[in-house]
Amino acid sequence: MPSQSEKFSRWHIFETVDAVAQHVAEWLCALASARDGEFAICLSGGSTPRRLYQLLANPTFASRIPWSRIHWFWGDERFVPHDDPASNYRMAYNALFSCVPISKERLHPIPTEGLSPQQAAASYQALLQRFYGDEQLDQDRPIFDVTLLGVGEDGHTASLFPGSLALLEDRHWVLAVIGKASTARITLTYPALNSSRNLAFLVTGSSKKDVLAEIRAGSTAPAARVRPIGSLDWFVDRAAIPG
Repeated sequence: MPSQSEKFSRWHIFETVDAVAQHVAEWLCALASARDGEFAICLSGGSTPRRLYQLLANPTFASRIPWSRIHWFWGDERFVPHDDPASNYRMAYNALFSCVPISKERLHPIPTEGLSPQQAAASYQALLQRFYGDEQLDQDRPIFDVTLLGVGEDGHTASLFPGSLALLEDRHWVLAVIGKASTARITLTYPALNSSRNLAFLVTGSSKKDVLAEIRAGSTAPAARVRPIGSLDWFVDRAAIPG
């Protein structure tokens, strides 16, 4: 019998990290090119997404992306300045956005300066609601066309950590997470993350074997509890697959 995780998702296994990045780049370009009008992408931090972003900056892929129609958001952020080496925004900007023809008005980083973590979360929620055009989510009208996520060795995704009260949130779209990591975080909650037409986990490396085994077996880890209203895909390299 397949686990709940496998029933609700599609798993794509590749031999190398680079093959994962190549396939996801093709997948993302195809989705963005196929849809008319505005297109919204929610980004993840981490080393695997960095390889993807670097690949998207390559002219082979950059020439296929409709930059003037895409809005870019972030699924979570460390509460550090945007020029801090730990910033997810800085990573994506350096790897991708500094290399392509994009207007800064289409980049929507999580604010981290001049306000408290709680105020930052409220500000980003307000931004998302303005973009969405409503304060209530509609199952038939997702916020994002694509959401990219990763998985930590403890099963966390975005900044939704095991044992966090944020896992129970069903009203707020964005929360401050304090005390679960060395730095305060701002994270989208399940309602916002799940509001996506296409959601993909990118997972690579042998250090993820145990957590992926648990997720495929029906774990209740934070990453396993993601249930987008659209499609759910796992793009994984061979090293991360147990057995």
